[in-house]
Amino acid sequence: MIWYWIAAGTLIFLNGLCVTANLLALPGNWAMVIGLSIFVAVMPFEHGPGWGAVGVIAIMAVAGEILETVTGSARAAKKGASRRAMLLSFSLSIAGSVGGAFLIPIPVIGSAIGAVGGAAGGAFVGAWLGEAWIGSDNRKRNEVGAAAMTGRMMGMLAKLSIGVAIFVYTTICLWV
Repeated sequence: MIWYWIAAGTLIFLNGLCVTANLLALPGNWAMVIGLSIFVAVMPFEHGPGWGAVGVIAIMAVAGEILETVTGSARAAKKGASRRAMLLSFSLSIAGSVGGAFLIPIPVIGSAIGAVGGAAGGAFVGAWLGEAWIGSDNRKRNEVGAAAMTGRMMGMLAKLSIGVAIFVYTTICLWV
């Protein structure tokens, strides 16, 4: 029985790190799915989460990915963004998030602030460059860039919210 609680505590700790990983544009929700899958496969106890819980959080992770992608692109698309602008926005947003995480030398909080700021800046710059590449005027570049940045932030917030929901659901399943 003690091994169950040691493994459960470890899973909760790792899931907390996974929620934070979402801020860095890393697949934290999917890491929580994998972690719970390993836990369910390895732990021979009769209580706690089962494969049904793994299915529930897998569906939640899919929903998070869909929300992040759709929300990020939808705002820019409403402003008439080109595919090139949306692709560059998405790519530079991820690069900005990872780069920004290392930019502010304050442990944990600095990394999170840098990652979110880098993602926002990368989304704006990518959309702006994409529109410049096709010859759009400066006003449209700014509008599309701002929309891409706002959409990316909303998408990150949606995915992070689902990550928190996965964390809470998994933790509750461990106690039931």
